[in-house]
Amino acid sequence: MKKTIDVQAAVAIAASEAIAAKSQGTFGVGGVLLDQYGNVLKSVPNNVVRDGLVFDPTAHGERQLIDWYFAERARGRKLPQPHEVTLVTSLDPCAMCSGAILAAGFNVVVAANDPDAGVNHDRCATFASLPPALREAAAATFSYPAVLGFSEYAREGSGATPKSFFIGKTIAEATQALCALAIEATSDRVQAFVSADVAPEMLMDPAALPPTHSLVRKLKSLYPNALAYRCAPHKPDAGLAPFMREAMEQDVRNGGEGDCAALLDGFGNLLLCVPGRRTQSAICTAFMECTRQYAQLRYKLMQGASAEMRETVRRHLAHPKEGTFVLARGPGADAQSFMDLGAYGSTMEGPLPANNPAQFQYVLPRIAEEELHALCAAMPPLYSETIRIRPTQVEDIQLVAALGV
Repeated sequence: MKKTIDVQAAVAIAASEAIAAKSQGTFGVGGVLLDQYGNVLKSVPNNVVRDGLVFDPTAHGERQLIDWYFAERARGRKLPQPHEVTLVTSLDPCAMCSGAILAAGFNVVVAANDPDAGVNHDRCATFASLPPALREAAAATFSYPAVLGFSEYAREGSGATPKSFFIGKTIAEATQALCALAIEATSDRVQAFVSADVAPEMLMDPAALPPTHSLVRKLKSLYPNALAYRCAPHKPDAGLAPFMREAMEQDVRNGGEGDCAALLDGFGNLLLCVPGRRTQSAICTAFMECTRQYAQLRYKLMQGASAEMRETVRRHLAHPKEGTFVLARGPGADAQSFMDLGAYGSTMEGPLPANNPAQFQYVLPRIAEEELHALCAAMPPLYSETIRIRPTQVEDIQLVAALGV
């Protein structure tokens, strides 16, 4: 088993994964998971884009490492407790990954800064973009080691002190520059790629396809009730309640609190309605499952397919920004909710369509609307200024009543 007891060496591993991600055509970010002795448990690159297609908008290095950890434990592998694990990342974690890390309870060592989506985007290490209840935990576990030198990549150390097994606790300028340049070389291009899709006027109704069409069969194999419900575009009503209740009940059986996430397309068709899988992983929330399943459905349908089939998929299964996500329970001020808000941002990766500002809706509130809007307004610039995340409660009072019973 490979071992590192030096921050510089650990960051170099993360940097190599970031370069691999850049070569893959995705965001140039990578990460590595270490135990309390410096043993390398796992290292991964970002996997948002694979084979020239969007594979999974949530497949950031940190999120993948956390899911790997919980999946291995579920298989019976003996791994250290989360507070004994350190995640070293080439880039300041985004909102999704920060929420996931805090929910998991890992320690973090961060290389490059991210002024757009990073949880420490202002470099103050006060974590003002987090809900107040999470800031103390972040301050105690997120480390930004010093980068010695005189270039623009140099910095003073801030945040928590890296764990004691690290003998060397600084980062070399050249390695820091490599981490920063890997994301700078890929960020704008990949963001544009993830957020772009077919023009709205070219979209086609999947409900008009014959039941035997391969796209419909694949969709129904993922979610048997797909296309069984339809509402006015972006206006979920009480007809959605039976599908949501079924998923909420499954969520409880899966270790959740009775949440689910539905995805409606731009025509009002129900495409997915899924529960979380919290017994498997602390970060497998309903929203994470929903956005990942939809992205991977599109990926599998287009991977290796003809240009004609790829166009059919894009026109009938559009980018989710054209439709509506509906959560049974709205976001709160906890780590998983912050992760979900960030994952939503990663799914959008750009401004919401002008004709669909209420793309993210919920039925039952967890916190007051004013508190939720303030929480979103405090998020890093990508989420608060570019995407302008603003979850709203559904308008249909009968749907609210149906799930509130």
